[in-house]
Amino acid sequence: MTPDARGLRVAIATSRYHDEVTSRLREGALKAFADAGGKDDDLLLVDAPGAFELVPIAHALAARADIDAVVCLGCVITGETTHDRYICEAVANGLAAISSTTGKPAAFGVLTCPSIEHARARAGGSKGNKGAEAMVAALVAAQAVSRVARLPLGRPA
Repeated sequence: MTPDARGLRVAIATSRYHDEVTSRLREGALKAFADAGGKDDDLLLVDAPGAFELVPIAHALAARADIDAVVCLGCVITGETTHDRYICEAVANGLAAISSTTGKPAAFGVLTCPSIEHARARAGGSKGNKGAEAMVAALVAAQAVSRVARLPLGRPA
């Protein structure tokens, strides 16, 4: 399905930790939204201190009646400890819970990389822009949710 942002209101929550990477993810998401016919007036941009804080912000955004989907962007780099695994798992589970409880897509655009070089490659470098991919996923999912809500009950004759 081709993403169509016309008539959809989307929020983008971006972690400011590793800003050099996350700002490029946001640029990719904004471009994907515009390329899909979205208007600037239908976007809401919110900053988060880090990836872990994306969950409560995404929850607040998804709770708004005027938001159809939330795109969460962040970057977690593997360090000397295992904290990255706990953060990534908490964010993934939190966003999945938001999607299932609100019925609104909460797209996981959080890079989970072993190095900053890997993250740069996925934020507009040789591996594409995962922010753009997260936006496309959110748009397509929001379109599907909207279609499901309009499906008639009963079996076709």
